[in-house]
Amino acid sequence: MKVMLLYPEVSDMARFKEGRKEFPPFGVLYLAAVLEQHDYEVAIRKVTPDEYTLDLRGYDAVGFSLASSATYGMMLQARDHSLFRDDALIMVGGVHAGFYPKDSLVDFRADVVSYGESDETILEILERYESRRFEGITGVMWCRGDTIVRESPTVLMRDISLLPMPARHLLPQEDFLMRDRLAGTDLLMAHVMFSRGCPFPCGFCAAGQKRIQYRSGASARAELLHLKETYGIQGFAIVDDNFVVARQKVLEICRSIADLDLRWSALSRVDTVDEEVIAAMAAAGCIEIKFGMESGSERMLKAMRKNTTQAQICKAIELANKYGIQAKVFIIHGYPGENLESTRETIELLRQLGTMIARVSLFPFVPLPGTSVYDQPGIRGTHLRSDWDGQWDKFHIHHNEGRWWGSDDEWAEVQAGYRELRQFVEATWNSQG
Repeated sequence: MKVMLLYPEVSDMARFKEGRKEFPPFGVLYLAAVLEQHDYEVAIRKVTPDEYTLDLRGYDAVGFSLASSATYGMMLQARDHSLFRDDALIMVGGVHAGFYPKDSLVDFRADVVSYGESDETILEILERYESRRFEGITGVMWCRGDTIVRESPTVLMRDISLLPMPARHLLPQEDFLMRDRLAGTDLLMAHVMFSRGCPFPCGFCAAGQKRIQYRSGASARAELLHLKETYGIQGFAIVDDNFVVARQKVLEICRSIADLDLRWSALSRVDTVDEEVIAAMAAAGCIEIKFGMESGSERMLKAMRKNTTQAQICKAIELANKYGIQAKVFIIHGYPGENLESTRETIELLRQLGTMIARVSLFPFVPLPGTSVYDQPGIRGTHLRSDWDGQWDKFHIHHNEGRWWGSDDEWAEVQAGYRELRQFVEATWNSQG
């Protein structure tokens, strides 16, 4: 059986205006690897704003990966304008489908939607190619005649180390081997994923999975050795939603890769690192930690359900500097309740930290579909506008200037604060990188 997996082109969120490539589509790369392991013939193809009319008549099954709400319309164009065999099995999955499976099923005229972890589910789906009846397959939604059936949720895999390595060989090398992507260096690098999920309740985050799953140190080491020996990488970036959660797992991975002589970066909260973890990361070659600082205002951090403090922000960045690791911070401005006072608290904390911060990425707040602030707009006094519902392409995190909440005066204050903060960041760090 021949299977095509489609994914949307996405540019790097911190350098969107430059059109810099985002990390590879790990969802479809893992699915492709699982399918190849079971002797399916698999291809992967990127859908772009300029290339969405595809001839897919050579494939028995076609899967659409809805990696984000912002690219939903582009993927839907591919469904509407491409050519398929009359008997092709149409599958839909990905983050957006996980949040809104019914919409995805109907809009894509799909045979089946996977709304959970799909690495094992896709094999069961393809086994039902002839019957198109998906009773008993966990984590799927499908149509039995005119009735939409939602099967019970999938139980997450106990050990994601059992998964094969992502099928990078199905992509052009320039889509997974990059330079100018690792902490301001020009090292040849690749992206890797060592865990899935994030258990924290941040109101602005559209993490599709709350339970975290880690790979073993041996699994991480095997993949890095493969990348080093096959492609000559000099470094890597861990793209997990939040790499530093389970400290013993992080320490295990660091011990397992410490002798590989690779430079690397990872994302973390400020309240999950400590000196032992930072020291182990430095010894294993980490040169940059990207901290989700989000704001310098404790009032806003509480409103966001980030629940971190100025003291924790300072301690984490100081520890990174102590061990020679660059600290990059992400800032989200304009969450409901933001004003000039909270903006200036953020500016003041950034000023205090000064040269201990190597890079800053500043983003205006966007209520991403799937987040609690989007799905429950009336809670915690957020009062988001409702007239954006269903306009998925509007929920684009890249330099979005949409007005999401507040009165005219409140929004004018938010915009003035953003201009002041952006001017400070650009004057101090010279880029948004």
